Amino acid sequence: MSQAVVSPSPSPSPSPSPSPVRIGRLSIGALGILALALGTLQTVVDPALPLLQRELGVSSGEGALVSNAVLITGAAIAPVAGKLGDRYGGKRVLVRLMAVVSAGGLLAGLAPNLPVLLLGQVLQGAMVGALPLSFILVRKHLPAGESQLGMGLVMALFTGGGMVGTLTAGPIAEGLSWHWMFALPTIVIIAMTLVVARLMPHDPPIESEYRFDWPGVVLLSGTLLAFMLGLVRVTGDDGLPPLAVGALAVAVAALATGWVVVERRAASPMVDLRMLAKPAMWHACMLTIVITTSFGMVSFLLPQLFGVEGDGYGFGAGTTDIGLFLLPGAIAGAVSDSVGGITAWRFGLRAVVIVGAVVTAATMVALVSLHSAEWQLVLAKALAAMAAGTGTTALLTSAAGAVETKDTGIATSVLVVTRVIGIALGVQIAAAILDAGADPKTGLPAESAFVTGLAVAGVVAALSLLVVRITKKEAQA
Repeated sequence: MSQAVVSPSPSPSPSPSPSPVRIGRLSIGALGILALALGTLQTVVDPALPLLQRELGVSSGEGALVSNAVLITGAAIAPVAGKLGDRYGGKRVLVRLMAVVSAGGLLAGLAPNLPVLLLGQVLQGAMVGALPLSFILVRKHLPAGESQLGMGLVMALFTGGGMVGTLTAGPIAEGLSWHWMFALPTIVIIAMTLVVARLMPHDPPIESEYRFDWPGVVLLSGTLLAFMLGLVRVTGDDGLPPLAVGALAVAVAALATGWVVVERRAASPMVDLRMLAKPAMWHACMLTIVITTSFGMVSFLLPQLFGVEGDGYGFGAGTTDIGLFLLPGAIAGAVSDSVGGITAWRFGLRAVVIVGAVVTAATMVALVSLHSAEWQLVLAKALAAMAAGTGTTALLTSAAGAVETKDTGIATSVLVVTRVIGIALGVQIAAAILDAGADPKTGLPAESAFVTGLAVAGVVAALSLLVVRITKKEAQA
């Protein structure tokens, strides 16, 4: 197995890098501010969604599409970015990816109508790939004992950006215009990308005798795009006829099958299917999809309930007030993301997931009958964010630790994509429930539609307990 240990080679192999350069404080600071700005850009839409729907004249379903445009692109980009980062270096790919995000942010900031705004959101979706690329940099430039904490910190900073976006979207949109919600964080992203490009140590690419698996990239991206677009269309305002739904399902299945066939035959596959077969990986994927679907529903329903003003329900809150109401939840999410890995190490991954499922399900059950005061919704969002953040970060760090360092980018990107798909699924399900329960005269969702959505979110959260039980039995078998 050892090849010509003492023979000279024209190009020394960089794989076992002698001593990786440690990330300095300025590099960490720049990466952190970049993560904050990205999180801000991703979440400014949430509190401003009712305002955007009014100004652009769109329905709840079309509003959900504005939110999900980022997630649709992110689902397709994240695994590609992770694999490219593993192969060619996280820093190199991160800088190029941020150029795409910056273009999308500027386009959204100048958007005169819904189609242009959607195009900007699609380009911004490339930001989801920044997470696995950041994980690559953290794991390569930090000692093994600090890598879990570092990955949790990256997630916390990204989520912390969500807190900033939630808090500032309203004042910016109402004081200037909604266009500046996108423009201001984009300016910060451009500045921090330049700083990261200059200060972040280079992580050397991995030389390989095999070509990059572009067929695998195309098929996986096509599968994810077809699935996400199909999900949006099926749950949209007009829906799709049964024949079209069937055709979409066949297309997704055909693309997925083709991808598996290509990956099994590839000399250097984009995703090593043996890695996906590891219990730590696919158990984490199953639990992540359930947890984030429930949380996606909560994240969409509560701002809508804050903003609507119906007969005896809703609060008619403005964008700034909605941002303030969602702020405690954003703080809870940032804190839980930062401690998710440590909590799983201290108490066990299974315990973290079980507690999170129980807390979320119980919170949604209580909210079904208790949603007449703002504090009830604020507390519910904080509890749901804490449970989801702790659980998904614990699953991500545990899965990352179960694979080899060279597979960090693709492994974590698979979990990031699973998280994105779950949130998008939850948002679209919640939007479909509200649209189905809308008053034909006013177009406003009825109170019963919100109650149904909250109850469904609680049931989905409780499914985590079933998944934990199934995976436990398989582990014992």
